[in-house]
Amino acid sequence: MPVIFTKVGLTITTLLLCLTASGHGQEQGPEPGHSQSKLTAADFNHFNKKQVAVGRLLFFDKIISGNRNISCSTCHHPQFGTSDGLSLGVGEGGVGLGPKRTTGTGSDRIQRRVPRNAPALWNLGAKEIDVLMHDGRISSSDIFDNGFNTPAQEWLPQGLNSVVAAQSLFPMTSETEMAGSNEENEIAGARNNRIDYAWPIIAKRIRGIPEYVNLIVEAFDEVEQIEQISIVHIANALGAFISTEFISNDSPYDHWLNGETDALSELQIHGKNLFYGKAGCSTCHAGKLFSSHEFKALSLPAFGPGRTRQWDPIPRDVGRMGETDRLEDAYRYRIPMLRNVALTAPYGHNGAYRTLEAMIKHHQHPGVSRATWRKEQARLPEAAWLNSVDFVIMQDNIEMQRQIAKVDISLPPINELEVKALVAFLESLTGDQAQNKGFKIPAAVPSGLPIDVADEVTSQ
Repeated sequence: MPVIFTKVGLTITTLLLCLTASGHGQEQGPEPGHSQSKLTAADFNHFNKKQVAVGRLLFFDKIISGNRNISCSTCHHPQFGTSDGLSLGVGEGGVGLGPKRTTGTGSDRIQRRVPRNAPALWNLGAKEIDVLMHDGRISSSDIFDNGFNTPAQEWLPQGLNSVVAAQSLFPMTSETEMAGSNEENEIAGARNNRIDYAWPIIAKRIRGIPEYVNLIVEAFDEVEQIEQISIVHIANALGAFISTEFISNDSPYDHWLNGETDALSELQIHGKNLFYGKAGCSTCHAGKLFSSHEFKALSLPAFGPGRTRQWDPIPRDVGRMGETDRLEDAYRYRIPMLRNVALTAPYGHNGAYRTLEAMIKHHQHPGVSRATWRKEQARLPEAAWLNSVDFVIMQDNIEMQRQIAKVDISLPPINELEVKALVAFLESLTGDQAQNKGFKIPAAVPSGLPIDVADEVTSQ
């Protein structure tokens, strides 16, 4: 049975002594049939290495953005846990990387913040994943006869080979993320008419770069001539890279699963026992990826422009309901996977909390946590012209009551020391390669455009 501490003032040293005395520190590894199981290469889709190589270059190349000034890596950089360290993303018009990114100046400044927190890219190539995004708006499906259910509906091109490839198309056409405003470039202008009008323009750009042409012809068997290169090849290459590069299954927890009994500290083992036991975390954060991939409402503090539905008069975010149009799905968001979670702060669909400890405490007492939350807890780069929008939704008392009332979780109470133990366990899910930032960033890309490079890693 887990040790239950009744005095919050116990020191960590005392905690460890109690754990050892109670036998928690003696656990040698998962027993046969244990709910914890290893994440292996067999759990992932596999892709052509040459396509991965093309995708790596495209991922860091700004040529696929409307104004040629932002790449996929700008908001999903390996130096920042494949995210950006911000509550809400700063896309088109921003300057810099990670938590140091600014909102720009003059006519080039951002017009809006990205409505949601930039999701991390870890393990998206796992076979069990067929739904992506906070609201699940990208999913594998035959509903439109193209293999996927996406905002492009029947206009999504045929031939995409993964849900990650399908997802990669949409930041390119998002005004706030990569496309820019209608009057700024041909990609944004075409997108304004219909989303699929923009993608051929991006493909034309790539066809105009001889190095990309040669690499794509070599990587894709069906491509023999330059005219055959389409947005599908660009998306499939990006999907192959993301799905392959960001596999992470080399954490201390994985080493422990493999029988290395000293890979976890006694505090981390206690946190693991709480996670799979008393604290109830594994009810939702289940399986090898630590997510059931379901949608739950946590009643997180509301702010930002919101991912509004068409004709919605207020800057709110209704979550899963925006995709399904079912009232019961209001304010529900996809349960996040937890591998490398210690690297991907801030937390929540809008990055409301900067620390794992704060996020765990919100799970314990959503109402109290929401009521005591302050604007300063959000990590939002200064943009004075957006001050009237950033927190205006909090003034809508009726909408706030709707959100407060929608909570899908009710967890047993835990004390401060148990929170620390859970944080320690979550930190044990950080992969060695991810921790050491052992990822290959190209020295240059075929377009010749500059690559974003982080000066240093800013603390989350």
